[in-house]
Amino acid sequence: MSRDQVIQTVLQSEDLPTLPAVASKLLMIAGKEETTLTDIADLISKDMALAAKILKVSNSAFYSFPQQISSINQAVSILGTNAVRSLVLSFSFLSMRTKGKNATAFDFKQFWEQSLAGAVAAKLILEQVPGADTEETFISALLHNIGQLIFASTLPELYEQVLTRMTKDEEAVESEIEKEIIGEEHSVVGFAVAEHWGFPESLLMPIKYHHQPENYDGSDKQVARSINAIYLADILTGILYSDKPQEYHKAFRNEAKKRLGLKVLAINKILKEVHNLVDQTAEYFGLSMKPTKSVEEILQEANLRLSMLNMSYEEMNRELIRSKMELEKLTRELEQKNKLLENLANIDGLTEINNHRFFQNFLDQEINRSIRNERAISLLLADIDNFKTFNDTYGHQTGDFILKELCRVCKEEIREYDLMARYGGEEFIFVLPETGPDEAKIVAEKIRSTVEKYTFDDGTNTYKVTISIGVASAHPTGRDFKKNEFIGLADEALYLAKEKGRNRVAMYNPNKRKKWYKL
Repeated sequence: MSRDQVIQTVLQSEDLPTLPAVASKLLMIAGKEETTLTDIADLISKDMALAAKILKVSNSAFYSFPQQISSINQAVSILGTNAVRSLVLSFSFLSMRTKGKNATAFDFKQFWEQSLAGAVAAKLILEQVPGADTEETFISALLHNIGQLIFASTLPELYEQVLTRMTKDEEAVESEIEKEIIGEEHSVVGFAVAEHWGFPESLLMPIKYHHQPENYDGSDKQVARSINAIYLADILTGILYSDKPQEYHKAFRNEAKKRLGLKVLAINKILKEVHNLVDQTAEYFGLSMKPTKSVEEILQEANLRLSMLNMSYEEMNRELIRSKMELEKLTRELEQKNKLLENLANIDGLTEINNHRFFQNFLDQEINRSIRNERAISLLLADIDNFKTFNDTYGHQTGDFILKELCRVCKEEIREYDLMARYGGEEFIFVLPETGPDEAKIVAEKIRSTVEKYTFDDGTNTYKVTISIGVASAHPTGRDFKKNEFIGLADEALYLAKEKGRNRVAMYNPNKRKKWYKL
């Protein structure tokens, strides 16, 4: 078949996958000047399951925003149109179901796993380039090989022949085999179908040129970066999933420097982090995958296999035992490093106490425990009084010293199983499990008094600060308990403490009790 015949056959096929209505409508309206953020939010909100998935990822470490995003309107406003479009398309394609008879040798699950890995890799690569937009690159990378899936769905018998040839001949070039058997390569057909679906040019170009970035002659620098990042991501996934990781490793280092001018430190960062990010992102998008091995471990295993080819049986046996011990040691070290990285992800970099993300997860766990055990739980929301004025007077470096020292002082006043976390800026939140309102108020007053009496000495000068604390206490009774409203009560109480003159403790207003808690 000629190129035009292949594209026409694919587009007219009853087995061509179709976009979900929300994704199709979003592509249609997103590029129009008159479309508002509210229009986009209203469209997504109509699909409750999709909206819930987007909110889940928006509040994950994938974006790591310091505050909870509680609505699609808020998500669109904070993330922006491109990021939300990327999320909608990502979820739409990852949940796409093919029709009819597919190429039996084509592994759809493996296709999406490796596509997601490529998207994560491309995003990570482009994050090392100052000023680059990673949002559209993520979805472009996720779909850059969509032509393969389309071949497997619409031309299964012909594509089966392509896959068989590729399996038998390791030196075969995929695009050449596709042209020989089908009449066109998957990148061109993927481009045509994506254009048929209404993709914008910024998403279309990487699909068409990801195998040959040098053929792109457009003037859009962001598109050129995106194409090169996806080209490099293909090489990087070759390290993770091929049987020739050493070749791909060497190629990646050379091409990353050549294509995007990446320095050695940036390249090392990518190679070190990519496997963890792939696993985390798969979890955020609900994709079940086996844990991805690190590049270091993959290369070690590959070098081991190579060195064993010329060994005697006894030498191989001894080497296997030694290598097994080394791998076990490496596994333990990786587990320790992963645990350290997990801890670092939960720690505020300045104050070295737990961060907002950890607080949200901890509060969820403690609320569930309170429901099971029918016990009280309390929140203290503290804010340093007039801290902006303090910073303006003494400088932010002194302000940072106050924040760190205040955390150290306050932590000494709570129990080991209580939590103190940085809520944002100069606000700190305390979770007191199994603590009622009276006890919580006593703890809050103790913390407030300690800070008031404490002299902050940085070795050059001494300073005095005070804090205001809002207290909320509840007996969660079931699923109707609203965590955000509970936090809101503590925030209202803090506002009351500020309103009454600062440097004091205030309880939430008992006249505003909700049906989901009781004292």
